[in-house]
Amino acid sequence: MSNKTFSLRKLTLISAAALVTGGAAVAQAQESSNLDVSTTVVASCTIGTTALAFGDYDPINPADLDGTGTVTVTCTQDASVGITLGQGGNAGDGSTDATPLRQLIDDNTNLLTYSLFSNTERTTEWTNDAAGNVATTGTGVAEAHTVFGRIAGSQVTAPAGAYNDTVVATVTF
Repeated sequence: MSNKTFSLRKLTLISAAALVTGGAAVAQAQESSNLDVSTTVVASCTIGTTALAFGDYDPINPADLDGTGTVTVTCTQDASVGITLGQGGNAGDGSTDATPLRQLIDDNTNLLTYSLFSNTERTTEWTNDAAGNVATTGTGVAEAHTVFGRIAGSQVTAPAGAYNDTVVATVTF
């Protein structure tokens, strides 16, 4: 067998092996496309409260009785937020969202009036409208807002007993 024949057979075997094994002798095609990825972050909030317990009110030795509670909100970062407090379950005659006349009630329908404020000095009533809400901007973490309450000391005819009310706290975002 001549060297020419041997080289030709060797070349034929190498070419056949490359085709069968998918070796470098076979070219591969390729195309690509971009995958767009997106989302929208929505404004979101959660709200919780801790009770405002005034303690003991003494109508014989009347003095203002103060107490505090909290409204805690967790809102999406940079969301515009408003927190309102409703009129309560025993609102007095003429009560409105802008001018709530909140009242505690005992088991016998006796009433004690009280007010809720958004500042330590108890001069800014916390209401259920845009003018008296607590406005804030979400930070993405829980923020506690103190509710400052006061029972006016002038209520000397209140009979003994346990008085309660429920006020709805709302966060708008």
